[in-house]
Amino acid sequence: MASLKEVRNRIVSVQSTQQITKAMKMVAAAKLRRAQDSIIRMRPYAQRLSQILTNLSELTGESVSNPYTVKRDINRVLIIAVTSDRGLAGAFNSNVLKGVTSLVAEKYAAQMAAGNVEFVAIGKKGHEALLKKGYKVNGDFTHVFGKLSFDTVRVAAELAMDGFRNGTYDQVEIVYNEFKNVATQIVRREQFLPIVEKEKDENAKNTNIPDYVFEPSKEEIIQELIPKSLKIQVYKAVLESNASEHGARMTAMDKATENAGELLKALKLSYNRTRQAAITTEILEIVGGAEALAASR
Repeated sequence: MASLKEVRNRIVSVQSTQQITKAMKMVAAAKLRRAQDSIIRMRPYAQRLSQILTNLSELTGESVSNPYTVKRDINRVLIIAVTSDRGLAGAFNSNVLKGVTSLVAEKYAAQMAAGNVEFVAIGKKGHEALLKKGYKVNGDFTHVFGKLSFDTVRVAAELAMDGFRNGTYDQVEIVYNEFKNVATQIVRREQFLPIVEKEKDENAKNTNIPDYVFEPSKEEIIQELIPKSLKIQVYKAVLESNASEHGARMTAMDKATENAGELLKALKLSYNRTRQAAITTEILEIVGGAEALAASR
């Protein structure tokens, strides 16, 4: 049985840890509110931009020729993995890395075997994990979340877009955590390039499409909107991941605080039992000594 001092030291250590996890939970909750507001504001904008692009494409008739819609034989692949800069967020980062691993195994095993799969890691944890596995990681986006903005994310999007446009990559995928609520994050694996055309509903009527006035022309507007839409798509994924990270960390720290509370209860019970046993032993020693003195008289 541990001594009273050892148990007391453990109690102090666990109490200190519990205070830290409580503080981290409160910080994560505050950051989550801001991150959640950002993604809630971004979703309608991204959806509206996508809808305008779809409407313009339908009005134009045939698909507008664009370097981001070209389909080629898939020889070289780029995967964008969005993780976080810090840990202590439960399975948040490991789930993304598992999603990346399963994506490669299911769709790009041959390309990986040929050494033709490359990665862009947005977030320090993903960058370190992919390098540790010996994968080729392009760019350094390990501190994007320190000053998260469209401009910082745009650089990563342009790296992938330029690589696809000049033929360096034939396919680009993005893997990230989508924010659903504080306790739930869903790993998404989406094809980024070439652009996936939405299935047309044959029963849908074009009467619902607004009567746009075009200046300069439909084709030029589409050519301008597609790159912007792609960058917004990556930025939205990063915002989703950011909100998911804070939700995951808040949940993890809440669970850690609860576990610390349970451990404190067990340690205090052990401390009381140890102390009680020590007191009982002392009483027995005193009684035994008293009886020995009485017998010697």
